[in-house]
Amino acid sequence: MSSRAPKKTSSKSLDNVSKNSGKVPKNSGYGSTRASAQALPGIELERDFWASGLSVGGVDEVGRGCLAGPVVAAVACLPEIESLESAPSWIREVRDSKLVPQPKREELAALLKDWLVDYAVGEASVEEIDRHNILQATFMAMNRAVSGLQVAPQKLLFDGKLVPAFAKQNGQAIVKGDLKILSIACASIIAKVYRDELVSGYDSRYPNYGFSVHKGYGTPAHLNSLTQFGVIRGVHRVSFSPVRNALGIGVTLALPLE
Repeated sequence: MSSRAPKKTSSKSLDNVSKNSGKVPKNSGYGSTRASAQALPGIELERDFWASGLSVGGVDEVGRGCLAGPVVAAVACLPEIESLESAPSWIREVRDSKLVPQPKREELAALLKDWLVDYAVGEASVEEIDRHNILQATFMAMNRAVSGLQVAPQKLLFDGKLVPAFAKQNGQAIVKGDLKILSIACASIIAKVYRDELVSGYDSRYPNYGFSVHKGYGTPAHLNSLTQFGVIRGVHRVSFSPVRNALGIGVTLALPLE
């Protein structure tokens, strides 16, 4: 777990959005072992802000499309390097976490935590996802991650199309930012490794579900386990339609995760 404990936050300042559609994105990134042949994310945007005297943090989330477990966000603040050539050689392996195999992600996450100026991780629980919807909960996790930094960056770069309400004044959304912006790609890897480790830990209590394999995504094996063994309250997201459907099929376990 991150050494920087995320602070709690309120949902009152979050954008109002519709409730969960319950659909799981097709491109969830589960099980990806594609070679990192994509172009290296750059630091041009970060350098522009550094040149203006502004500190920068890249923010990304993981787990929005999962059927189980929290949604997790991370923020990463790069050292103000002149160019990628002045960075450690391993930085050239950093990509969107979906493009990096698990062993390499874990290795890079450990290296990044030592190299970054600052980083933090935040999460929003299954209960919060079901209560507010997945987008609201994602913004909550992002807010908690940023609040967990030692010093809040003056500029925040978000992967995607939306800027959360808490960052309306200093946030910028970048479509496919985890492919283009190095600080966002770093955050992507840290968040992914953190969440994978957390969800894999469910196996010790619920060994029939295969959490260490599918990490909570809606794979055929996970859907089969929902049908066969039922929904785990506090672990599965009952606001998502595959889980709601399973509630009418399998036995519901009333055991909260300790």
